[in-house]
Amino acid sequence: MTSVARKKSYDDACAIAHGLDLVGDRWALLVARELVLGPKRFTDLLSTLPGISTDMLAQRLRELTASGITERRRLPAPASSWVYELTEWGAELEPVMTQLARWSSRSSSLPRDAPISVDALILSMRALFETKTEDDFRATVAIRVGEDHFWVKIEGDRLDLGRGDAGEAEISISSDVHSLRRLIHTAEPLDRLVADGGLQVTGDLARLDRWRRRLLPAETG
Repeated sequence: MTSVARKKSYDDACAIAHGLDLVGDRWALLVARELVLGPKRFTDLLSTLPGISTDMLAQRLRELTASGITERRRLPAPASSWVYELTEWGAELEPVMTQLARWSSRSSSLPRDAPISVDALILSMRALFETKTEDDFRATVAIRVGEDHFWVKIEGDRLDLGRGDAGEAEISISSDVHSLRRLIHTAEPLDRLVADGGLQVTGDLARLDRWRRRLLPAETG
């Protein structure tokens, strides 16, 4: 049996230090990130965090659960699967992650071509979205990546997003992770992305292009 080293503490009264005690260990905050949009099974988390071992994931989940950040519950029948999810307090980490993403995205050493999970890509839109605008543009976009479904709604200076059915969406996208990343992280022409075959769009392309430009940095948009 693999022995688990006792977790070290900064033993510092500063709340920042204690925050690092809670989520500062390697993989801890990424595990929490993968639960922001809803509960996941252990195997789901393992598949979306390439590089983490089964033992490390189990250890981080035990620590996060013991700290009150995550909890484990059983889904009702017919699924009856055990899933992990953020507690109400744990969910308050989302704006912390968004601010951290905004800050670190300005780093010259950000590995922009490294792998990224679908959930992380969807959540990155919060950090990219420019709220200081008088633009009253509104649009809801439904996004499907494989078996995962998401929705992203822009209403003026507000962006909301989530997992699941988008309801009345003006635009629907079916994409792979790479093409979706190109759509929201680069200023490549939309018609080129569609022509390349990785992005299928139902709805007004001009409206989609206006939607995506609310996510692009000023220097690229």
